[in-house]
Amino acid sequence: MRLHTGLASVGALLLPFASAQSPGGTGSSNVSSSLGPDENGFYWVYSEGLSAAFNPYGASIAKLLIHDKYGVERDVVAGFDNATAYSLDAAHPHLGGVPGRYANRIQNSTFEIDGETYHVNPNENPTPDAPDGADTLHGGHDGWDYRNFTVVSHTNDSITFSIVDPDGDQGFPGEVISYITYTLTDFTWDFKMVAIATTKKTPIMLSSHTYWNLDGFANNETNTALNHTFYLPYSGQRVGVDNILIPTGDIVANKQGSVNDFWSAPKQIGADLQSSEAEGNCGFNCTGYDTCWIINRGQDGPYDWRAEGGFVARLQSAWSGIQVDVYTDQEAFQMYSCNGQNGTMPLKTTQGLVDNEDFPRTIPQYGCLVMEVEDWIDAINHPEWQRETKQIFGPGGDPYVLQASYVFSINDTATS
Repeated sequence: MRLHTGLASVGALLLPFASAQSPGGTGSSNVSSSLGPDENGFYWVYSEGLSAAFNPYGASIAKLLIHDKYGVERDVVAGFDNATAYSLDAAHPHLGGVPGRYANRIQNSTFEIDGETYHVNPNENPTPDAPDGADTLHGGHDGWDYRNFTVVSHTNDSITFSIVDPDGDQGFPGEVISYITYTLTDFTWDFKMVAIATTKKTPIMLSSHTYWNLDGFANNETNTALNHTFYLPYSGQRVGVDNILIPTGDIVANKQGSVNDFWSAPKQIGADLQSSEAEGNCGFNCTGYDTCWIINRGQDGPYDWRAEGGFVARLQSAWSGIQVDVYTDQEAFQMYSCNGQNGTMPLKTTQGLVDNEDFPRTIPQYGCLVMEVEDWIDAINHPEWQRETKQIFGPGGDPYVLQASYVFSINDTATS
């Protein structure tokens, strides 16, 4: 690997999440405390209250285990039982991985840097005029979550993956070297994503594309996640999009009481989906959410993103009592309500109900949701937003850094 002069301190960027610990674990009998991959190809890390399994393919989270309010262990993220299944799945829903080198959508699969126009791999919304796609989603047909990362460090409570993305891959300029570190501490999943542009200026925006169901897909009353309560206390605005979810350049107000209002009070994901306003809310002929909310924390002055009580999103299920509060240094938050799931993705053996005729062992429409911490989507095509220093990186400059903490607790009141 080639590290540009002045960037050798990348190791220091990884240190906050690199401590070793004895496994507190959740007492699960189906996990191993040994380092290295288990018999299914997963790498396990542990803390008090949590156990998690990770896969080098896409630097993906494959399992996250926590006990619910009844003491029953739940696996609250979607995935497969074996690591090899991830690369074989034809649908490839970016399952638990790190989309890159640029997450979310790029309009017309083009962008401009210093007067030069770049064309990247189109892979979404094909048309007769653009048979491969009208835009680029999550980095193209061979984005980062289609690739095997290298495990460079693994302790009982932490794992670091790395990837070298060559100059020109998927049409992006310059080489990028990235390190993804996941760490478990008491009831908390921390991650830190660092990416270094070593040869040319290039756009970089990463995220975690994890599919959540805080009931472990085992709720005997519903097989959807529409019962989950969602709260975005700093998100009174969102990025306006067209009918294929490409940003228009407009920043839109989420009026109090509207479908996209999750800031004025917590509400269930499905609370407003019967309203006419929800029709087309996630694109043409789509009812649900695939929405990028702006995180407006600056109005209260300087802030520490890690500060207790300063979460930017909260997801909670009264049925299981499991709650997760999301803290991040990023300034946008995408939530996708699994509108495109159609019952073809199987549950893992660690999930769901046994011998339940009402609910097949698959993920239905609205059966999960994705929460993505990131910057403003497609800002590389909207210079008027003035996000260049957040999304364009070059040799000799600062690296791209994303940090987030997902803090878990047990709370069975639906509105707190």
